[in-house]
Amino acid sequence: MRILNFVVIFASGLALVLFSIENTGLTTIQVIPGYQVQAPLAIELILAMGIGATLAWLYMIWSRLTYQISSFGKERELKKKEKEIETLSQDLENYKIQLEDQQKRLPQGEETSEVKNSNES
Repeated sequence: MRILNFVVIFASGLALVLFSIENTGLTTIQVIPGYQVQAPLAIELILAMGIGATLAWLYMIWSRLTYQISSFGKERELKKKEKEIETLSQDLENYKIQLEDQQKRLPQGEETSEVKNSNES
């Protein structure tokens, strides 16, 4: 992908330079009503491409910044959920241990009737 980007940028730059060499005549541009600028067409094209490239670069920075902000939020949420899962797993293990202790303390006859009652529910 980098090679393709390089080829596109290089070809665009080369085309702009070749076009600029051939078009050195003065041109008038009306920037805002009542204000005109007269400069060679080559300079105006180079400035227009430079402004366009700068705006594209700023948009790329903005896009990356918003992506990083959203990914940091998602990562923080994921860590929070993983910690909650770990806590719940520990609680489950503790409950299993407590249940085993209670079953060991019950007399043999009561344990089977309690197991039947829990199966019927």
